[in-house]
Order: sequence, then structure tokens, then C-alpha cells
Amino acid sequence: MLPHTLAQSLAGAQCPALLLYHVGLCPTPHLAREPHRGGVQYIVSVSGELRIGTSGWNYPTGKGKWDGIFYPPKRGRAKSFDELSYYAEHFNTVEINTTFYGQPKPEVSRAWARRTPPSFDFSVKLYQKFTHPGMYAERARKQIPADVDAVVARDLVTELVRPSLADLDEFKRGVDPLASAGKLGALLAQFPPSYKNAEAERSYITWLLELFHDFPVAVELRHRSWSDALGETLALLNDFGAAWGQIDEPKFRCSIRQNYLPNVKGFYYLRLHGRNAAQWWRHGASEDRYNHLYSNEELTEFVETVQATREIVKKTYVYTNNHFSAKSVANAAMIKHQLGEPIDGDYPDAFVAEYPELRNVVRTVPRLFADTP
Repeated sequence: MLPHTLAQSLAGAQCPALLLYHVGLCPTPHLAREPHRGGVQYIVSVSGELRIGTSGWNYPTGKGKWDGIFYPPKRGRAKSFDELSYYAEHFNTVEINTTFYGQPKPEVSRAWARRTPPSFDFSVKLYQKFTHPGMYAERARKQIPADVDAVVARDLVTELVRPSLADLDEFKRGVDPLASAGKLGALLAQFPPSYKNAEAERSYITWLLELFHDFPVAVELRHRSWSDALGETLALLNDFGAAWGQIDEPKFRCSIRQNYLPNVKGFYYLRLHGRNAAQWWRHGASEDRYNHLYSNEELTEFVETVQATREIVKKTYVYTNNHFSAKSVANAAMIKHQLGEPIDGDYPDAFVAEYPELRNVVRTVPRLFADTP
């Protein structure tokens, strides 16, 4: 049974240096210790940079929209109101998910950089062609005219599915304005739950990480076969300095099992998707699966992990993806509060009415959007 949190792992280890060695955080055990009166004192590092935010900031439709909770209602909203700029008053990072559905555009990235403060950064999910070949193949098939010969269509799809250097160049051009502005965080390579640990899949990840070797890449693997082969998976990722993306979501028989340990010194990447097991696979709308608000008690284990992780890695990213009705905003603020981080920005009364847990945590301004015509 793998230890559940980093804090518990370090506290329970007979030799913390060996534990860090096995996950690749120190080249040899003796480098992580120094003589100390009464025994050995284990030294890791000073506190690293911390980034806390949500996965996405724009949820304007559906039952779980953010309008009227975190943002002002659409009706009567001032034309000058900018969601991203307002979001950036509250958090210092955001995870971009729209780039999964289409390659990033330079003009869009340039606008994102312009609308956020200098200290803000963006982590960007890779385009689906890099990580979801089945999904991209289905999309490609729909674009082939019906009168094309079946064999020709099949070969064409096979050719189109594998990412090319042109795809890489397009992605790089798309995020270059963020990188040039010093606002590009990590890249997220999220693989589907069906992506199993096998020779072809390992070879592909190796190729992908070589392709993006100039970027900090977090790899999200969701099938249990990857955690069952823990040493093999760590070796694969550590060779490229890639972070093993840590995820919290409902667990099923084939779900990956993780202990939340960082595997590289460069950065740590944690995503909280929520625990709505009842609607994870069966739901009326895709947003329903993210309809879960973590309690303070549920967040404590992650807060302890983040506290410990900051002593090991240079940069820690925490993203809440339970975005239904801005629950991700509420939980990101709760995490900051538990960590003793400043709670920036003003919140509308509607937000604390929806999430009374935050009434004495966030700063509310009566009728915050009252001047909206």
C-alpha cells in the first residue's frame, strides 16, 4: 500500500533520504543528509514558489456557470468587465484547457499576457492530437468526405493522427507570447484513462518528452498499470525532468493509485478534480462530474502535502478543476487560507452566500458590481 501523502511519507520513513532518492529527488542518499548532534538531520531545501489557481476561468453556460456567483450576471454587465483580469486579482495562475480542443493561437496568448499582471502565469494543456489519438482520429474521420474510399480514408486518418514537427511548431508559436512575457508555466500532457502502460505507450511518451524537452512538462497518467509499475514510470519521467501529475478524482478498479510524492526537483503539479463518483461516468452534462465541493477536512491532506512539497521542489502548482458553480474558486481560496497565503481580491456577496464556509475568509464588498449598468 502506497503512503497517502508526502507529509505522512516523510514522517513515516525510516530514512527520508532514501525515500527521496528512490523518487529521484537526490542523486545519492548521502547528499540529502549532514551530521547532526544526536543523529542525522535531513536537509531538503528552502521553500519554493507556490502557484494556486483553477483549471480555466471562463464558464459562461450550463447549470454550473460562474456568472452571478464569482462574476457579475451577464445581463447588465459592463462591456468593460474582463473576466480574466478580474480572476487574476484573486489568483496568480490559471490552467488553460481550451488548448486541448484546438492549437493555441499567438494573438490569443498575447491578449492573455496583456490582461494579467507581471507575476501571473499560465499552465497550458497540450492539444489533444499529442495525447488523445483516438479522440483526434474520430474528429479527423468526420472531416473526410463520405465519398472517399474506405481504405484511403483509413490510411489518411492513420497519417493524420501522429503528431508532426509542424504540429509542434504550431503549438510553440501559439504559446510563444506567454513565454516571451515570462508568463508560461508548465505544459500538461494529460492522457486518457484508457492509456495503459505498455511498450508502445512508453515509447510514445519518450518521444513526446523529447519533442518538448525545452519546456517543463507535467504528465497526467490515469490508468492503474502506470502506478503498478512505479519504478519503471518514475524512471521514464525522471529521465526528462518531467513531473508526474498528481490527481485527486473518484477512484475505480483501473484508476491510478498515487502517493502525491514529487518525483523531480524542478516543479510539482497537483490537480483536484472533485470526488463526485456518482456522476463521474454517468451524467446529463459533462460539467456534472465536477459538481463537488471539497470540505476543509478533505483539503487538509493536500495542504499538508503542499507544505512539505514546497521544501523539496522549486515551484509548486495546485489547480482545482471542480469548476461547477465556481466550486474550484471556493476550494482554491480555502487551500490558500489553510496554507496561510494572502487571500487577494474582493468577492461579491453572492459568492459567500453560495459558499458560507468562506464568509470570514475572503474579503467581500457589498454590491461589488453595483456600478455595472
